Amino acid sequence: MKPVPRVLFMVLCLTAVAALPAADPMPMPQPMPAEDDGAIPRMVNMEEFEALVTNSPFTRSLGISDSLILTGVAHFEKDVYATLLDTKTFESHVVSRTPNYQGWQLVGVGGHSDEIQTWSAKIQVPGGEVISVRYQKPPPRPPRSKSGGSSGGGSGGSAPQLTSTQLSEAKTAAVNYKEGFSSDGYPKAPPPEMVAKLSRLSTSQRETINQQMLGLRNKGLGLDERRKIYEGLVDRSLQQR
Repeated sequence: MKPVPRVLFMVLCLTAVAALPAADPMPMPQPMPAEDDGAIPRMVNMEEFEALVTNSPFTRSLGISDSLILTGVAHFEKDVYATLLDTKTFESHVVSRTPNYQGWQLVGVGGHSDEIQTWSAKIQVPGGEVISVRYQKPPPRPPRSKSGGSSGGGSGGSAPQLTSTQLSEAKTAAVNYKEGFSSDGYPKAPPPEMVAKLSRLSTSQRETINQQMLGLRNKGLGLDERRKIYEGLVDRSLQQR
């Protein structure tokens, strides 16, 4: 038998291959359905973080500083006093470099002396935490309850509010400012230089200062401390005229 020529052999092979049925394409592997077994992280839903975006813990103060505002800063030689107001309870606090009865201590003040809106104070509270309190205009005090002529202090060591007798004293002392009153820190009538300063204030300004001083006396501040704070409140009121 004669050998098949090489060219003819290749043609026969190609013809045989062409005659074979076409193979189906291999299907692509389909992803297995994910099971919520906690092992595979789920897609982030931004709606779940809406509360953090609107009330970020990095842009708001925490704890007691939420309701505290700075209402004044007074300098007396080497001493500095800051007055704070709790806008929830309307309780006033005085802090200095010496811890007060709550253990609050003034560790620094900031801002321009002639721009009250820039004032700030750093207060160290028990435990070592330092909070920053900025100046704000005090909100209007809620109306007094008509059930009783005076109200005692609440629980937790808060100072008593002014009684009707003390409010009357603050108003009377604002008119008769030359005579002084029980809470200005002077053992007798104020000195002539203080009388001259008081004469430049309005009666309503003197009455407001007197109410603050009566509140500080209710907190137990001593005579010398009250005198320094009283002089500072008068000087600051003159600067704001």
